[in-house]
Amino acid sequence: MQTSFTFRNMEAGEWLKDYVSKKLARIEKYIDKPVSAHVILSVEKFRNVAEIKLSAGNQALQGKEEAKEMTLAIDNVIDKIERQVKKYKEKTRNHKDAASMGEAMGSGDLSAEEYDEYDENPEVVETRKVTLKPMSLEDAILEMDESRNRFVIYRDSSSERVSVIYRRDDGKYVLIETNS
Repeated sequence: MQTSFTFRNMEAGEWLKDYVSKKLARIEKYIDKPVSAHVILSVEKFRNVAEIKLSAGNQALQGKEEAKEMTLAIDNVIDKIERQVKKYKEKTRNHKDAASMGEAMGSGDLSAEEYDEYDENPEVVETRKVTLKPMSLEDAILEMDESRNRFVIYRDSSSERVSVIYRRDDGKYVLIETNS
């Protein structure tokens, strides 16, 4: 990974460059193409700001975080970039999987006989038991992204209602809330 550094209102420390390089190596394993990163570290009054602009082929990712300590800001921005890379990889993987499934399934239209055959023999092929965890909508989306599931069933921490959030094929989310 080709890394360039910019330091604003602070001195360039080799230990800081090494720290950032070690953390960026964690992201590099997710990307196949040659990667270049531009890291901007700055101090503004009592805020430490870390900003990373990462480019790999036609993919450009960036993140900016601020914290009381520079190492904490760097850790947070690396985590943010890592989530973006994982999301991009999953999106491309799902896109390729959906395209290959479409080719394998053919046109996808069922004839009347085939449709009736499916109606006559409904079958449950999998049963899952779910423990409802109290969480916010944002936490549910994060859990869904991390676990690569298409949906999450949870108890909304603010309203105590059972909710389901799922990801549509276009990447947008749908929230279903209960009235109980």
